[in-house]
Formats: sequence, C-alpha cells, structure tokens
Amino acid sequence: MLPDVTDEEDGMSVGAMGTFGRRLLLAVDARGYGSADTARQRDIQTVLPRLLSESADAAGLDRASWVRQSAGDSEFAVLPADSDEQALVETFMRRLDAGLRAHNRDRVPAAQLALRAVVHFGPASEAPNGFVGPGPVEVSRVLESDPLRRALAAAPDAALAVALTAPVFTELVAQRYTNFRPEEFREVVVEKKEYRGRAWLWVPGCDVHTLDLDDPDPDPDSDSGSGSSSNSGSDSGPGPASASDPGSPSGSDSGSAPAASGGGDCATNNLYGTVINGNVVFGISK
Repeated sequence: MLPDVTDEEDGMSVGAMGTFGRRLLLAVDARGYGSADTARQRDIQTVLPRLLSESADAAGLDRASWVRQSAGDSEFAVLPADSDEQALVETFMRRLDAGLRAHNRDRVPAAQLALRAVVHFGPASEAPNGFVGPGPVEVSRVLESDPLRRALAAAPDAALAVALTAPVFTELVAQRYTNFRPEEFREVVVEKKEYRGRAWLWVPGCDVHTLDLDDPDPDPDSDSGSGSSSNSGSDSGPGPASASDPGSPSGSDSGSAPAASGGGDCATNNLYGTVINGNVVFGISK
C-alpha cells in the first residue's frame, strides 16, 4: 500500500497529501472486450491476470505487492518504490508478448487476445475511489490514445502494443539501460481530453515506423457502446481531443472535400469522428 503520512516523522516535512513520492505505473487493456460474448469475456478475465502474473514472475517482480485496480478487461497497477524499472519495461513486456502469442496459437482470430500497455513513472496516491495525481491521469490518457490503438490495429499479427511515457523512454531506453534500441520506438503526440503529451510506441515483431497511425476510421474491434466493465478499454479509436476546445466531439475530423476541377457539380463530404462518453477510468472522472 502507498504510505499515508499525516504528521511529521523523523523531521520529514509532510504536506496535506502526505509524503510526496513517485511510483512506477503500469496499465494494460484488452482489445475487443465489449463486443465479445459472455464466454469470450470470461476467457479474457481468466487469461489476463494469469499472463500478467507469469510475466511478473519472469521479470522478478512481486505482483502480490502491487496496488492494483482491475476492471475485467484491464488492470492499473502502482508498483512499490523499489521496483525494477528495467525489468518491467523489457523483461516483463517481452514475456507478456510471448505469453500472448502462445495463448493465441491455433486460435481463430476472433478468439485471440491482444493488449495495449503503458508504463509511466510519476506521482500517484490512493484515493477513496481509485488513484489520484498526474501519474494515473497520464497513464489512462495514453492507454486510451488513438496512436496506441491504431498501432495495435495496424499490425495484424501483433498481440501487444506498448507505450512508454517521456520519463521512462528518455531516461531508460534512450540512455541504453535496456537492450532495446531507441529506434525501435516511434514517438507520437497524445492528445486526449485535457491531456497533451508525448509517448513512444513499441510493437513486438513489427517495424512501428511503417504503421499507418493516421487512419481516421474506428478500430473494427471497437468496444464503443458495448457496456464493457472498463470504459478505459473502449477500442473505438476516436480522434484526438482538443485541450483548447473540450466541448468539441472527440476526434472530430470535420472538413470538406475539395471541389471538383473543370466545372460541373461539386460534392461536399463532412467527416466526423466518434464521440465517446465514458464514466470512470481508474477512479478518474471523465
């Protein structure tokens, strides 16, 4: 559990929210959960925690010590302060990809499991209905982001798409503290609701730089309107939300096709993205 310090101990200065500390944060979400039938949903809920536990064991991480918030097809976890960041970013993710591929072997596409995952290092504190702080907000926005969704959708043979936030990529991967080559990652801009930032994407077994991440069409495995137990797992693939115009539809690509040259009638097509109205993401009100 995260420390709940309410007074000064050993001369340490304590604020209204307790002692400040950053944590390693992990979020994963399954694709296509809301559109699946009951048997498929049960299968996902059975397989997901098993794969996460096996990956943690392979990386030498004690998953039992994680403060976790699960929602059927997803999990958000705050790891202990002494957790091995390198192990989570590399060993855990490689083992998770291997576990997903083993699980999907000999399964028809509709029965295969694919995950999005985000790793971040930042402030997080427990609250009555989840977690608070900029860390959980950033993780949830990146997990929901269009670039990450589209990276997984654009790589048909992929079972995992991973996003690292700036502190993790620039201080760990870019500095060669892992066996990853920095060029294996693709930098993208994340614009979701009030959040705007950067993330670095990695799709195992795929050159992420060749993927088309600009396709405005929704993910065919969309969870939109499905009643999924985790709204953060909605795979509807909306376009980026504008932080300066929160009232505009998320991902609106409104625009007009150019008039045909050479005279004659002109046709105008108005294109609009999908509007998503979720409820709660990791205890964070939308």
